[in-house]
Amino acid sequence: MTLFARCFLLVFCQLGVGGLLSLAVPPFHGLERGFFKSSAGVFLSATLIGGAGTAYLWGTRAASGVGLVEVVLWLAFMVLFALYMATLWGERMGLRARLYAASLLTGTAALSASSWSLFPDSGVVLHVLAAWSTLASAAALGAVTTGMLIGHWYLIDPGMEIEPFHRCFRFFVGALWVEIAGLVAILGSLLLTGTPSGASDPLQAHLELLLLRLVLGPIAALAMAALIRRVLAIPQTMAATGLFYIATLAVLVGEFLGRYFTFRTGLPL
Repeated sequence: MTLFARCFLLVFCQLGVGGLLSLAVPPFHGLERGFFKSSAGVFLSATLIGGAGTAYLWGTRAASGVGLVEVVLWLAFMVLFALYMATLWGERMGLRARLYAASLLTGTAALSASSWSLFPDSGVVLHVLAAWSTLASAAALGAVTTGMLIGHWYLIDPGMEIEPFHRCFRFFVGALWVEIAGLVAILGSLLLTGTPSGASDPLQAHLELLLLRLVLGPIAALAMAALIRRVLAIPQTMAATGLFYIATLAVLVGEFLGRYFTFRTGLPL
């Protein structure tokens, strides 16, 4: 059951890293500082759950497969993220920019290390594709959550310009397509080279789960994105926010199904 816990915690790690990345999308001086404070709090909470949980597995489960470098990176990311969030209450812009860059770089390295160690029996190509897919999924998860959060901010500040919402939406769609490209690349690799030794064949033994992962995840999110585009053209921010709720659910369900697929097969989908 240690593998199941690692797969479950990875989703929270993805939300933390992807959320931090997405905070760079809306203009910092174009929104109330409270948006960045509250959003950073949400993403830091996810980071603490995922990072601290991973460190706990490393310290208490000898067969967890979590490496020391991976744990050190997550601990460093949590500290740097917390320090960055603290700067949101001050005006030290240089320090805030440096801490943001350092925390994002460390979080990306930690997430890559987690995706690498989660598939020890995979070849180099599948390892690289797994890291790509994990990072792209993190960006999509962070982007859709940020879109939902910024939509709520229009209830607080109804006179806010619509462009920040458009920027978050465009980033979400781009991240979603990169995620889909990663999934297609992994499936293509499996079809061409076969599954690694000891892994189940996802196209035969787990076809239903694979279809659920795709249909309820990125495909459903793309359908929601098409609707969001139409209502933002009106513009109708409340309706767009409601649709972002559904899109967030689709991306989140897709990620949990993907991690369950990993638990069942040992493959990065």
